[in-house]
Amino acid sequence: MREITYVEAINEALIEEMDRDDGVFIFGEDIVVGYGGGGMFGATRGLADRFGPDRVLDTPLSEVAISGAALGAALVGLRPIAEIMFGDFLTITMDQIVNNVAKMRWVLNDEVDVPIVYRTSYGAGIGAGFHHSQSFEAWFAHVPGLKVVMPSDPADAKGLLKASIRDNDPVIFMEHKLLYKRLSGPVPEEEYLIPLGKGEIKRAGEDVTIIATGAMVRLSLEAAEVLGKKGVSAEVIDPRTIQPLDEELILGSVKKTGRAVIVHEAPVFGGFGGEIAAMLADKGIDYLDGPVKRVGALFTPIPNWNRMEKYYLPDIEKIVNAVAEVIRFEGR
Repeated sequence: MREITYVEAINEALIEEMDRDDGVFIFGEDIVVGYGGGGMFGATRGLADRFGPDRVLDTPLSEVAISGAALGAALVGLRPIAEIMFGDFLTITMDQIVNNVAKMRWVLNDEVDVPIVYRTSYGAGIGAGFHHSQSFEAWFAHVPGLKVVMPSDPADAKGLLKASIRDNDPVIFMEHKLLYKRLSGPVPEEEYLIPLGKGEIKRAGEDVTIIATGAMVRLSLEAAEVLGKKGVSAEVIDPRTIQPLDEELILGSVKKTGRAVIVHEAPVFGGFGGEIAAMLADKGIDYLDGPVKRVGALFTPIPNWNRMEKYYLPDIEKIVNAVAEVIRFEGR
């Protein structure tokens, strides 16, 4: 199977869905003329030439205008893809997305669909500093009416984005900026979709379940390799979407292994890992042979300095040591 980068997979999904449905269009800041014609990270490269100015639009620098215009377009029957350049700027859209977009199906008595995809880059690891590196997925997972998608590899990025565009409810589609050009992987050339709400076992194991999201999936797979050399068989679960969450997959894995470690990039306190831990306590307590551990960032603003950023973020050693705490072996 051919291999392409994460950002190439995103680009392919956009092209295929815009070819398939004339109602799909994309707009955002600098997605046409900025940064070489492909947006900040190249995800929209070639779209303007292929689909023209009516379906690929540069917008003013106003995230609240982008988020509100997407709602209007969806309500008249279109399928807008609204690019918010950095996930940090989703904070500016909160009134529109949380108070209007998420509630519109209920406000209008289920008489309308609200098929919007808000694409955004998120996460740290490239030294982008305080205002361009945060992970706010837990905020949006808390809002009824929104779906939250976090693909961890190119194949998932393409299949999940295509499914999100076809979904009739608003989706927050979170693309980790560290993965865009640094991660390549096999991606089918034939048509495929990945259903929202269905996670995947990325690595089978017997001794401990590591549940990881976004870029932390790759890190957890590397940690699993280290654990394997210590005689510990780690299963790595990627929920793919945190809202809806594939509880059945997680519970089935923990029933097998008896132990769980949850890894996400956002700070541990208030992070979505707390919801997974609570679900395990509520529905899987009889399966657990040890405490549920969470690995995440420190509870501070993200440092600007690269070396401090590495200290701030989860890493392989922190994951291995968390596993050591739940199954009691010597850490890394």
